[in-house]
Amino acid sequence: MSNSTVAKRYALALFEIAKEQNQLEAIEEELRVVKSVFTQNKELNILLSNPKLSLDKKKGLIKEAFSSASLPVLNTLLLLTDRHRINQVEGVANEFIELSNAERGIAEATVYSVRPLTEDEREAVSASFANKVGKQSLRIENVTDENLLGGLKVQIGNRIFDGSLSGKLHRLERELVR
Repeated sequence: MSNSTVAKRYALALFEIAKEQNQLEAIEEELRVVKSVFTQNKELNILLSNPKLSLDKKKGLIKEAFSSASLPVLNTLLLLTDRHRINQVEGVANEFIELSNAERGIAEATVYSVRPLTEDEREAVSASFANKVGKQSLRIENVTDENLLGGLKVQIGNRIFDGSLSGKLHRLERELVR
């Protein structure tokens, strides 16, 4: 069974539990934190994958490290540890976030701008571009990129909307070279 299939199954099970308990947003936020912990601490992944470390010690580490996590998230981590699939944590988190976003009509977007966006600007971008991709709103990650010169570049999934000044200049240059 491929890794993505495994991650999807665990994420779907956790998603169903979260919906049942009306904790969709809370569990999603917890999984974002868990994902960042595993992403930023590759040593943790290596340690938990070490066959010399007993299963009880691995579970103890998980319980200690994620003691403030909700029971469904903690149980999922312990189950992944039991089944020797702790390397799937990031995939499970990503799949869960995708399911949660689909349920609530949200899309993940990366917005590149010359300066950090204000909250009003984020809301305006969300309202403007959410309709273009058939969603109710966008969860925006703002990346500052001074090479844009001005304007915005919005990436939603594999779609890119380039309204930056540098993008317009590149398109104009291509037309003039023809």
